Amino acid sequence: MSSAPVQSRIPQVYPLETREIPTIFPILENGKYARGMQLKPQDLVVVLKLALHPGLTLQQLADSLDLSLSAVHRSVTRAKAAGLLLANRKPVRQAILEFVLHGARYAFPAVRGRQARGMPTAHAAPPLSGLIHAGLDPIPVWPDAEGEARGETFKPLYRNAPSAARADPALYECLSLFDALRGGRARERNLATEHLTRLLDG
Repeated sequence: MSSAPVQSRIPQVYPLETREIPTIFPILENGKYARGMQLKPQDLVVVLKLALHPGLTLQQLADSLDLSLSAVHRSVTRAKAAGLLLANRKPVRQAILEFVLHGARYAFPAVRGRQARGMPTAHAAPPLSGLIHAGLDPIPVWPDAEGEARGETFKPLYRNAPSAARADPALYECLSLFDALRGGRARERNLATEHLTRLLDG
């Protein structure tokens, strides 16, 4: 007596449209990931700076972010390859927002350390500091010798974030909101999403 054929339990796999969502590994024309071109944390800072202040030259980016001109050039090249910037360095806002809200916090996860003096970030910095009560827990701070607060260290996206943020309040808000997104509680993440959407949606 023959038995009825057993249906496969393996789900059908459909091809992904890899160019729709920016990834940490930029995609080449042959569909392969360029592992030597993966985005670095400072690349996201450069992209956010351009999203907030379109039209900045490479030299202006280098000066305002305290990076070398060659480092900025490499960041822009990787961001273009990832689809976050166009060839003329114009920000691709929908792609940037998609990456920041849904991918970047996994690519660049929060790293906390011991208590030290520093610059407030996440929910302890504007604009969330006016909406969320810090409570008794130590506030998150970027380690900084010139910092005005003491709290639990929260590693910034790149080492010169405090000086760049002091010179640009909009960038400070953006970086702090991203820290809330990658290291905050549910309410902090929800508020950060709302504010980042307004900041980056143009």
